[in-house]
Amino acid sequence: MNFTQHKRGIVRVIAVALALALPLFTAISAADARAGGGFGSGSRGSRSFAAPPSTTTAPGAAQPFNRTYSQPGTNMGAPAANSGGLFNRPGMGRGLLGGLAAGFLGAGLFGLLFGGGLFSGLGGLSSIFGLLLQIGLIVLVVRLAMSWWQRRQTAAAAYAGGPASGVGPQPNYRSGTGFGLGSASAPLEIAPADYEAFERLLGEVQAAWSNEDVAKLHTLATPEMVSYFSKDLEENKARNVINKVTNVKLLQGDLAEAWREGESDYATVAMRFSLVDQTLDRTTGRPAGGSEQPQEVTEVWTFVRRRGSNWELSAIQQTN
Repeated sequence: MNFTQHKRGIVRVIAVALALALPLFTAISAADARAGGGFGSGSRGSRSFAAPPSTTTAPGAAQPFNRTYSQPGTNMGAPAANSGGLFNRPGMGRGLLGGLAAGFLGAGLFGLLFGGGLFSGLGGLSSIFGLLLQIGLIVLVVRLAMSWWQRRQTAAAAYAGGPASGVGPQPNYRSGTGFGLGSASAPLEIAPADYEAFERLLGEVQAAWSNEDVAKLHTLATPEMVSYFSKDLEENKARNVINKVTNVKLLQGDLAEAWREGESDYATVAMRFSLVDQTLDRTTGRPAGGSEQPQEVTEVWTFVRRRGSNWELSAIQQTN
């Protein structure tokens, strides 16, 4: 095999590797461009690392946070120097999996370009197998890390005294009353007016996001959540796109839990809602992602309020 043929082979392998990897990331970014970006963001006070109980609306476990200021064993505090949990946005930056994935993939491509790869010195076909093996290792690392994280969440929930997911009847979103779990939390009643506020915030947050109205978002969400929204909006501007979320309609909701910490009240609610989520080119207004057809989404939202103040969005979590 001469140098030209070897070079063409390298280009083909890289193209295949990118074709395998890109759908994973584009599926996340294109399908979930709404407020929150389809990621887990925010804080749930001292329960940030304990999974909320499952409900009829969200029978599966809520996914852990990708972005949070909280640290294990502490209440909400200042942002950590390396926040973001196991993953780190944008991309897979500085997190545990990000470092491992970047190291494996970077080493593989570098070695392949110079004829090495995982099986250094064998060249050609061995380099191709080396790169494919490294991609497989990345997938394995991701699965192992996710399994570890789920075990950690289960242990944290048990330590906090929370019930196992799906045990016992769950209160109805419209008429139920939620109580905090654990001896340190006072019972907290959620009134019909509170449920109306949650539903109203669902629509108002999406509308402010679509209008890129950061000032309005500051009146609807905690500073932590606004920081994530602002970052995502800046990324959209850098890509010259704008995300429009319209026709937001709550279809079903359940209260997962409600509790009190000091002067703050918390309520975590599972909501299934429909919306039209479409990304447009900022210059031409032409579609650049999403669909004009309504889609249904189920997310777990946590709201917080200081005693005597209004509810604010404190966290968004995706469901399994």
